[in-house]
Amino acid sequence: MVGLKRSESRRGIEYAVQPVSPRSAIKPYLCPGCNLNIEIGVAHVVVWRTDSVMGERAGLEARRHWHTHCWQIA
Repeated sequence: MVGLKRSESRRGIEYAVQPVSPRSAIKPYLCPGCNLNIEIGVAHVVVWRTDSVMGERAGLEARRHWHTHCWQIA
């Protein structure tokens, strides 16, 4: 199950943050925070800019999967 999307601001940049439950984590991803794999079955967040210069769709297409902890300390 995917959680409710929320907005967060970091260093003056607006981001959408979407939690992913362990059950919905069906593919491995590389976390940009620590450069380690987010394994299948590990809860994490998907993050994208909402104020992309190229528009909202470009921000969504550039989304990245982060370990929840890595995103919290980024």
